Amino acid sequence: MLPLAIEKVLASTVPRITLMEREVYPRIIQGGMGIAISSWKLAREVAMAGELGVVSGTSIDAVITRRLQDGDLDGSVRRALSHFPDQVIADEVLKRFYVDGGIEPSATYLPVPKLSLHPSDFAAQLLVVSNFVEVWLAKENHDGLIGINFLEKIQLATPASIYGALLADVDYILMGAGIPSEIPRMIRDLVENQKTDMPISVENATQKYRLRFDPKLISRSQPHQLKKPIFLAIVSSHILAAYLNKDDATRPDGFVIEGTSAGGHNAPPRGKTPIGQDGQSLFSEKDDADIEKVKAIGLPFWLAGGYSTPEKVLEAIEAGAQGAQVGSLFALSQESGLLDSLRTEILEKIKNDSLNVITDPLGSPTSFPFKYIELNQTISDHELFEERRRLCDLGYLRTVVEKADHRIAYRCAGEPEKTFLFKEGEPGGTHEKKCLCNALMANIGMPQHRIDGYEELPLITLGSDQKGEKELLGQYPEGWSAREALGYLVKDSIKVNEF
Repeated sequence: MLPLAIEKVLASTVPRITLMEREVYPRIIQGGMGIAISSWKLAREVAMAGELGVVSGTSIDAVITRRLQDGDLDGSVRRALSHFPDQVIADEVLKRFYVDGGIEPSATYLPVPKLSLHPSDFAAQLLVVSNFVEVWLAKENHDGLIGINFLEKIQLATPASIYGALLADVDYILMGAGIPSEIPRMIRDLVENQKTDMPISVENATQKYRLRFDPKLISRSQPHQLKKPIFLAIVSSHILAAYLNKDDATRPDGFVIEGTSAGGHNAPPRGKTPIGQDGQSLFSEKDDADIEKVKAIGLPFWLAGGYSTPEKVLEAIEAGAQGAQVGSLFALSQESGLLDSLRTEILEKIKNDSLNVITDPLGSPTSFPFKYIELNQTISDHELFEERRRLCDLGYLRTVVEKADHRIAYRCAGEPEKTFLFKEGEPGGTHEKKCLCNALMANIGMPQHRIDGYEELPLITLGSDQKGEKELLGQYPEGWSAREALGYLVKDSIKVNEF
């Protein structure tokens, strides 16, 4: 049961949601951050504590295969693979990537197939397997709620990734970084084990392009009995929320309304001056969603971006939300995938009020603003960024392009300028663009080691508001666990006398 105080607030602000329906909704959604920052270990802890734990589906095929190449020392990946419904495919993944004892620390990781409009069977199967593994581990041996977070921008991975999560009985699917209008239909198709497809954004397209996925790639004999998860669209605008709600084909089950202080990618500023005098993205009141209009839609929603204190969680509930989505507080918890050395350095900077968060309008290959912190030995250091030889070998953020000769190319602003121009990119389009794929893999201790000896460096994204982190450091000077973060966040939302 929800606490009485929350029941009173929700009953007065969201009349279309019944008591029984409200009971399944969490107060706290742990953000689906980065590449495996929201690891299965973090999500599992949050879910076992009674809230919504979320794993990140971004680049999860690279994560799982690198865990295997590192020797899968705790046996977790192999344990999950042993439960995958198609053991022929599971065995093939092990055959290709598992290294008993692990590769040498300076060895180069084997690549995974790059995303494409026409993936090989194995490329699609690997996406299914990898998403299954991460969700299965997060759900192992408890009955808490587990979600998975995807980026709409990474369209070429979406159908297979969703199917893998469904096979592992995922409870929630969350998606942002775009307009996820096709996802409700796609989920319905895949729950029924039906073929599905997804329209793909192709630059300069002279025809429509679609990515097709057939669940029969997995266990071709017997269809799987799958449940329909709750789908939450992560949006920054009440206008987009209303658009998605306009008919059954596009309507999600709810929303996460994300503000401009949230970490990772932000929606571009809507004002006339999108870049401030300091060179950073400049947000204004025009970028704030109208929460009353969101509430009027009648679907459950959560607020995100700057909701990292118990007072802000309570504020969200009073505004009609079910609760809040919280990211950075969990990214810095002990169970996240972030390297301990990076976590320690970040916490020390927060203690000293010396942590500087940059909202870079140029840094991401997506051309969306991207938040990162200034930190030693990361590519936030401009000299270290310039020293890196440009290379796009993971390719998750590539743009699909139809060239003048109608051939398809995959272009990334993080690749070498000459290659970018060959694929008909605009001159100067690579200026200041950072390779987020490789940097985010380095954040979790899986940096690629180049043949020439270069090791990829990290780049850490956090939200720009650290009030919650500062307060938690007062209680836990050496850092905190996910459960301690949850205990802090919900302490005021159970006080009846607050209302």
